[in-house]
Amino acid sequence: MNPGELLERSLAYALGGVAAVPRAGLGRPTPCARWDLGELLQHLDDSLDALYEGVAEGRVGLCPVAPAADPVCAFRARAGALLGAWTAVSAAPPAPAVGDRSLDLGLLAAVGALEIAVHGWDVTQACGRPRPIPSALAAELLPLAPVVVADADRGVRFADPVALPAGAGPGDLLLAFLGRGPRPRFLSAAAPVRLP
Repeated sequence: MNPGELLERSLAYALGGVAAVPRAGLGRPTPCARWDLGELLQHLDDSLDALYEGVAEGRVGLCPVAPAADPVCAFRARAGALLGAWTAVSAAPPAPAVGDRSLDLGLLAAVGALEIAVHGWDVTQACGRPRPIPSALAAELLPLAPVVVADADRGVRFADPVALPAGAGPGDLLLAFLGRGPRPRFLSAAAPVRLP
């Protein structure tokens, strides 16, 4: 897995979802129960800002960014800046830090790719234009999910895993593990998803 390529593919997918955001629809509900679409886009903007800091400056601050007047435009601008920063440092990456802890740049990019792709899916759902996470991208993100999401995160940062029928694809498995029901009509027919 090339973390930079994974990050780029996740951003491309999310940018496609953000393109569908209606100007007057920021109050729409999202799969993230606590956030409307505007708040989700603000969270994405904040996440991209943190990733940019980690890549470009070698550190991630713990202060969120101020809300943007146009969250769609802000997301697009930060996505471009992040990709530019990754290109600039990928030959000789610094060792980023979160607070006072070091973090591997490849791991930072991979975790960012997971967050961006899944929230990109959330955006498409909120806009009423669902687009599945591409299977190849989801298959690469699947092994990261259990590393990033611990049981202690359930009910706080992530919902409990949801059930899927046997034979679900990598995109549906990823979403279900992260507490999102890609096909709600199947939720009562199978056991919750647990990844190795």
